[in-house]
Amino acid sequence: MRLLSSVLLSLALAGCVSGYAPPSALPVAATAAPDQPARIAAENFLAVVSRVEPVAERYCRDRGAAKNCDFRIVIDDRPGQPPNAFQTVDSFNRPVIGFTVALIMDARNQDELAFVLGHEAAHHVEGHIPKRQDQAMSGALMAGILAQASGLTPEEVQQAQTLGAEVAARSYSKDFELQADALGAEIALVAGFDPVRGTAFFDRLPDPGDRFLGSHPPNAARKAVVAATVRRLTGS
Repeated sequence: MRLLSSVLLSLALAGCVSGYAPPSALPVAATAAPDQPARIAAENFLAVVSRVEPVAERYCRDRGAAKNCDFRIVIDDRPGQPPNAFQTVDSFNRPVIGFTVALIMDARNQDELAFVLGHEAAHHVEGHIPKRQDQAMSGALMAGILAQASGLTPEEVQQAQTLGAEVAARSYSKDFELQADALGAEIALVAGFDPVRGTAFFDRLPDPGDRFLGSHPPNAARKAVVAATVRRLTGS
């Protein structure tokens, strides 16, 4: 991955991949150079980061759940990566938000990028990573105790702990996603973007439905949460 300062180079390279077809909604002039869509995508991304990042950091400081609110935005420019964004922390406990080049190129407008960035920042603001780790640890501990009480072998106890950790973590994943959708929509809105328009990217994603222990809620539920959040904040 590269730092934000290299996004222009990363996107320019992505735009030159053989067989690349730019999203039809990007405003490309009829006489545009072949790499014009990549430049537009880069400009959109940089504009979104410049407006959303300070709002996200202010929310982070105001909420007080996270110790470090100095977001680091990175680009995952490894070849072949699908459209994706993620939130994690580095070895210095600094929050990191990553975008693949494919996601930046696939975004139809700045509102979609703003909502995604707000959503990933919201995971950190809400403290979802440590909460998920705590839940996984509790699930593993409980499963291990029950397995030992049942007289299982050490190998079986370990398997039970692994399963318990996964079940416990996944049981709250959908709630975390919806919380991040709501707060992410608020962050994007305060930054001057339209998060409802931004959720149009859900229409291009496979719908996870409402599977038992699935990690993500249905797309329709996520869009509904964003719409409700905007109505609450704007009164319309």
